Amino acid sequence: MKFLLILSVAIGLIPAPVEYSPKTCHGSLKKAVAQLEPWQQQEAYRLTISKNRVKIEALTPEGEFRAQKTLEQLRALGELPLGTIFDYPRLRHRGLMIDESRSFKGMDFLKKQMDAMALLKLNVLHLHLDDSAGWRIESEAYPDLTAKTAFRKGYTYHEWEAGNYRFTTADDPEGYGGYYTKEDLKELVAYAAERFITIIPEIEMPGHSMEVGYAYPEVLCQHPNGRLHTGAWDLCPGNEATFRLLETVLGEVMDIFPSPFIHIGGDEATMKTWSQCVNCRKRMEEGGMTDVKELQGYLVRRIEAFVRSHGRRIIGWDEILETGVPEGAVVQSWRGVEGGRKASALGYDYIMSPNSHCYYNYYQDLIRKEPKAVGELVSLRFTYGYEPLEEGMEPEHLLGVQANLWTELIPTPEHAEYMLYPRLFALAETAWSPASAKEYKGFRKRARALLDVFRTRGYRTFDMDTESDLARSGLQRFPPEGEPIPLDD
Repeated sequence: MKFLLILSVAIGLIPAPVEYSPKTCHGSLKKAVAQLEPWQQQEAYRLTISKNRVKIEALTPEGEFRAQKTLEQLRALGELPLGTIFDYPRLRHRGLMIDESRSFKGMDFLKKQMDAMALLKLNVLHLHLDDSAGWRIESEAYPDLTAKTAFRKGYTYHEWEAGNYRFTTADDPEGYGGYYTKEDLKELVAYAAERFITIIPEIEMPGHSMEVGYAYPEVLCQHPNGRLHTGAWDLCPGNEATFRLLETVLGEVMDIFPSPFIHIGGDEATMKTWSQCVNCRKRMEEGGMTDVKELQGYLVRRIEAFVRSHGRRIIGWDEILETGVPEGAVVQSWRGVEGGRKASALGYDYIMSPNSHCYYNYYQDLIRKEPKAVGELVSLRFTYGYEPLEEGMEPEHLLGVQANLWTELIPTPEHAEYMLYPRLFALAETAWSPASAKEYKGFRKRARALLDVFRTRGYRTFDMDTESDLARSGLQRFPPEGEPIPLDD
């Protein structure tokens, strides 16, 4: 088996397949996958290449599609290797999140990235559709969400922030923004389905919601004197108007997206206005709550029950662990790996997207040579070295791994692609290939070749040829001045 893994890396594919043999293999595919999980069997395939023919075997159309993408990548890279590839995924959730609120990229951009995802065997596109910087999804019941907040004063997030968070309308020639109509989103869902990609929509709550309060002030907290907390970051969990809006919008969202999962955010709520709000204090008294943090738990549980009543499951960022996770909810670990470790210990399904390795809005090389970014150095080598299943974590509850692209500092499609590729290659291999097949030197060579393919297809990518020694070393931080940078490749 180890010999076959070494060969599978040698044929140049990303992600590396489970097995490659230079010989023609026979026997039943159904028997070969009998010991795999059902979701692995669904994507499994066998691709046999001889001098005169190419044979694809799969149990499902999805498995056949994965084989076709393997063949497409091999052809793009050069000569087809004779022999047999046997392949199936390691993890079921292999995802990419794109933040459309802070910077709106539009239909063509998302379709182009789904083409890349399909080639890399990624199967989840998580769309962050609303945040304080703009609401990006049409709502028939609450039209002012887009009419009043889909356009803003300020091309970039920080220009908008520096201009005191001003919104405008679509007819303002100086306005920036946009949104997806329901028909747009249905078209994206269909485009994704053709590529066996699930789109998971995120409707952020209760924090990151300044734009909702701007459009519909009735969801804001209220002072005892009746004055509203205008400009508040958080929705008011004590107000029934908040739940009417959220449940109505989520109902519209579920009518568009067939995804079994609906992401509800749940991160970075400040909770500053809740202790001063007459409605929040009343909610706390009625529910026997003693800490305002319990209001977030109340909101999450109530929304989870609503989503579950429609046959779906919620995903929340790891903050939902702090106030009680509803049964059936999925935890997405972003503040490092602790959220995933805790979710695993408690028996909850979890997705790993730690900012330490999977945030692609972070620098990927030296600050002096890169576009302005945030965070630590998340180089190609560093993100490739990430192992989502750490010691002590329950593998049966690990749904998968996901890269996140937040766009406060990424205003253009070209910049977004520069931040994604080739780091998304690394995540794809971590998510699909056997952990025992990972080896950076060989991966780097394969990634360099695949970047050429991506460039010929019109993607703007990072330049691996000019990558610094620091980034190549895999260090996340600069070493002390004068200390040599370790390199072994």
